[in-house]
Amino acid sequence: MLSYRHLFHAGGFADVFKHALLARFPLAFQRKPAPWFYLDTHAGTGLYDLTHAWAVKRAEHEGGIARVWQRADAPPELQPYLEIVRTLNSEGRLLRYPGSPELVRRLRRKVDRMVMVELNAADCSQLQTRFAGERNVSVLRADGFTVFHAQLPPRERRGMVLIDAAFDRAGEFDRLLHAITAAHRRWATGTLAVWYPMMQPDAMRRFERRAATLGVRAMLQLELTIHPEHWQQSLRGCGMLVVNPPYGFEVEARAIVAWLGPALAGSGGSHLVRWLVPE
Repeated sequence: MLSYRHLFHAGGFADVFKHALLARFPLAFQRKPAPWFYLDTHAGTGLYDLTHAWAVKRAEHEGGIARVWQRADAPPELQPYLEIVRTLNSEGRLLRYPGSPELVRRLRRKVDRMVMVELNAADCSQLQTRFAGERNVSVLRADGFTVFHAQLPPRERRGMVLIDAAFDRAGEFDRLLHAITAAHRRWATGTLAVWYPMMQPDAMRRFERRAATLGVRAMLQLELTIHPEHWQQSLRGCGMLVVNPPYGFEVEARAIVAWLGPALAGSGGSHLVRWLVPE
């Protein structure tokens, strides 16, 4: 299990991987004028202070966003994400890091709707304050794994769900698999992005096998590792399953992951983009 609250990990390599990919979805949906919908099941506080004692304790951002936010050679697919980070740190010092709600907020249009769910009372209160009065935005305090029946399918009929679970309790991979099935059953045409940490190799192979046999098609798998397979001292890597990725996302994701691999891990890491279940 991972230690959670997210502020301990803000801006680490796993965030960079997740959020660089996440930024591509709003841009893809906005190729059409109709509104789209975003559901974030484990939203956090939305914005993180990298000078806070919790963030400084682990300083994971030093091995993550600090390595890439000012790189001049980053590919164009990364620029929307990096521009948001730079805007939040216009003083030229890395002091703040955007969570998924803040990223999507800055990329959406006013007609696009956001629903953010957070179980932790303090984090939910911060998120409600941050988004107070904003049009087409709702912040709910609830268990993100229980909201699919109430929120899906959305009236917009297009958009995505992000599941970025805490992994602070046993059985989280089981809950992820159930969540994929539940969300897809309610909204078969929606895009679903599911982040996961790289645990023990046997556990990951079981997760992959089970995900591939859920009966959900068009499932793209992306992974980034910064440590060898049997590394146990800290998180060795992370991944994302994307169901129904928008047109062009696979090509964009390959460019992002291929660049982030050497940038974050040097020669000791690896990356993967493949169809776990074909279209």
